[in-house]
Amino acid sequence: MDKPSKRKARPAIFVHGGAWAIPEIEREAHQKGVHRASMAGFETLLTGGSALDAVQKAVEHLEVDETFNAGRGAVLNAEGEVLLDAAIMNGADLKAGAVACLSGVVHAVALARGILERAPHVMLVGDGARAFAEEAGVATCSPDSLIVERERKRYERAKQLSKSGGLDPVGGPADTVGAVACDAHGHVAAATSTGGSLLKLPGRIGDSPLIGAGLYADDRRGAGSSTGWGEGIMRVGLALRAVDSITSGLGPAEAAQQAVRILESRTQGHGGIILVDFKGELGHAFNTPHMAYAYLAEGMTQPEIGI
Repeated sequence: MDKPSKRKARPAIFVHGGAWAIPEIEREAHQKGVHRASMAGFETLLTGGSALDAVQKAVEHLEVDETFNAGRGAVLNAEGEVLLDAAIMNGADLKAGAVACLSGVVHAVALARGILERAPHVMLVGDGARAFAEEAGVATCSPDSLIVERERKRYERAKQLSKSGGLDPVGGPADTVGAVACDAHGHVAAATSTGGSLLKLPGRIGDSPLIGAGLYADDRRGAGSSTGWGEGIMRVGLALRAVDSITSGLGPAEAAQQAVRILESRTQGHGGIILVDFKGELGHAFNTPHMAYAYLAEGMTQPEIGI
């Protein structure tokens, strides 16, 4: 098999903003947000940036958009705090960086990139991750500055609902925003960022920062970014499962559909996944009521947007 970098590839990016039952009043903002993020990531590809640069740029746009469950605007845990998880992976060399239970950093994905490039480890958590951010020059902020009024209200409603029987994992914001990309050299990358699940227990880590579950990237196959109910996604290794199946005769669209069917049949889980292969072909699937997404590839004049 020829190395992907020797094959012709079309620059392409796919962005998602989470898979859940998005309220009608929030859908337009979700669509506009993923549209802007896909444009930013694609511009990075067209100006010579790598797939890794493109997914980071796209996710950073979503982290500062208060619409999404990532960065500023993320959901609150059981103690009313914002604790963030994120990861990024490079398909060329399988290097990855991840953070979890992170407080006071808007761009968790930038810190994950710093770990990929500078740390001897793949994942840092909690105070250690925050300390590494300060050492690496990644901007920090007051933890309370990440909390928006919409999420304060959602938190209070959820606390009341939890007293009367718990929360439907599809009914609240589901973990993860994410992006996958392929550059002109056939290199692929994936990134994720999230506030996790609403009312999560302190210390809970979902699928988003876990290589193989929340994301995976390999130039010999492709790249994937998962979203949805993290506990189910972890148990089936959704991202790796989907990316691996691209090599068994399935294209990205079929691979995504197959992976989501397995998520549902084996764990009764809900979520979605976006995929790109090393040629720049794209695919996605989800079994939640909605998943905000946008994709853009060479030859397209505007992103394709869905929800």
